[in-house]
Amino acid sequence: MPTPVNIAPAQGKLGVLLVGLGAVSTTTIAGVLAIRKGLSQPIGSLTQMGTIRLGKRTEGRSPKINEVVPLSGLDDLVFGGWDIFQEDCYSGFARGRPSSISTT
Repeated sequence: MPTPVNIAPAQGKLGVLLVGLGAVSTTTIAGVLAIRKGLSQPIGSLTQMGTIRLGKRTEGRSPKINEVVPLSGLDDLVFGGWDIFQEDCYSGFARGRPSSISTT
């Protein structure tokens, strides 16, 4: 068995680049912001709510993934992205539709 590797905890901000600022990207950003403000829970987020089984099933050791792996927290995420349309993400949110949906 190989020697375990010590992984240092994540430090600083983590940039997330999104290709296309349509429904999926803008929903991701809105979801993270809602969780940060305490308006929502990270339901469906593997890194925030998912568990991993350690040892045998009978041992009952199933900690959350983010307790075992030193991941960046949601407060450390910063978003950037690009789209073929000139409109930015905020403008798309303000009008109530994803920024990549054309009005014509």
